[in-house]
Amino acid sequence: MGKEHPRRLGRKVVLEALYAYEISGEDRAKVLNDAIHRKSYDDKTKLFIVELFDAAMDHKEWCETEIKTRLNNWEFDRVAILDRLLLVEAMSEIYFIEDVPPKVSISEAIEIAKQYSTEESPGFVNGVLDNVYKSMAKKAKEKIHDTKFD
Repeated sequence: MGKEHPRRLGRKVVLEALYAYEISGEDRAKVLNDAIHRKSYDDKTKLFIVELFDAAMDHKEWCETEIKTRLNNWEFDRVAILDRLLLVEAMSEIYFIEDVPPKVSISEAIEIAKQYSTEESPGFVNGVLDNVYKSMAKKAKEKIHDTKFD
């Protein structure tokens, strides 16, 4: 197996930090600092980790609201905690990290779900994020359409 991409490592660190924060309730900065210092990362990766963690923490409620609207016949509280956090992380990356194409964020979340969560998780994560991506694309299209006729 080849060396993992630094951003995938970063995404895993963010997931670990989000999980630690969720479980422990410790200070946000301490949780992030602990997660970053478990291994060594180059400056670019550290910056990505901090940016993604902050985006996920700052927009967690908004992401969870968006996730809830996409759960057909399923209670949000029944979604596995890792899946919820992974969805929050991926949605934060899609909406708030400018230099990552949404399809990359989605495929990364699916790969991490395969590694860390249940057998059903990759399909579940894919379904929710695909729905997010489609509604994003639809909004962008509507915006372009509205601008043309102003």
